[in-house]
Amino acid sequence: MTVSERAHELALAAAQAAADKKAQDIVIIDVGDQLAITDAFLLASAPNERQVLAIVDAIEERLLQLPEKAKPVRREGERGGRWVLLDYVDIVVHVQHTEEREFYALDRLWKDCPTIPFVDRDLVDAESGAGSAAAE
Repeated sequence: MTVSERAHELALAAAQAAADKKAQDIVIIDVGDQLAITDAFLLASAPNERQVLAIVDAIEERLLQLPEKAKPVRREGERGGRWVLLDYVDIVVHVQHTEEREFYALDRLWKDCPTIPFVDRDLVDAESGAGSAAAE
């Protein structure tokens, strides 16, 4: 894995913020060996523009709450709400409308790069809760 510890922390925090707003198909791609400008891409999608913008806002809020506050150096695409890019230098976040995600297929474009595992903590909590309820 070529991502820095900082990039890894940012990517996981941003991914959880996206998951908390019901983002779909969340993927973190380690692009550090391929690109000199960033360590990782976070890809997430939503079925409508309003949700895309809500996910973006949640990611920005969460990364500002980290001990070493992170603010994007660049934010693009907010007006249309179809594909918003947040550039944090260490990571680049792409939140796309589902149609844009399918059309541009960034997942396929970077398919040779390793991914960084992410599991939504709410899914883990739900599974552990279901397991403990079944055990009673």
